[in-house]
Amino acid sequence: MTIRDKLAKIKPGRITGKGGTAPVGKAADEAGSGPSIPGPSTNAMTNLILADIALRAGGALLRRGVERGLLGNKTGTAKAKKIIRGRTMGETLIGTALARVATRSVPGAIMVGGGLLAKTLYDRRHGKSAKAEGEAAVDAKAKKGAKE
Repeated sequence: MTIRDKLAKIKPGRITGKGGTAPVGKAADEAGSGPSIPGPSTNAMTNLILADIALRAGGALLRRGVERGLLGNKTGTAKAKKIIRGRTMGETLIGTALARVATRSVPGAIMVGGGLLAKTLYDRRHGKSAKAEGEAAVDAKAKKGAKE
């Protein structure tokens, strides 16, 4: 018995020649030809859940950092933190829903982007009154965030 025959018995379908065929296409990818990095757990579903939690937490931290950075340019970092804390659950859910609509499809991105463009043009058209309304809303959010 040759070495090739012995290997074919141990790993059938991975050795060409007598007793087996080489994996092709998708099966070759699933055969694990590249190096494998073990996850924290031996259970694949546990690793998937851990990765999902890590990605969501990282996304939330990144989102808060960006929001604080954008608000901090005009209002100051302390007031920006208060504004972010002062948001209602409804405002957070609406923002999340709009982001999902915009990222899941091209028509959704066009719709959400068009709405944001229209709101920006509307605010620029109304100039000082829109600026005063915006500043009043930001101040109200900051006061609400300071109470919490």
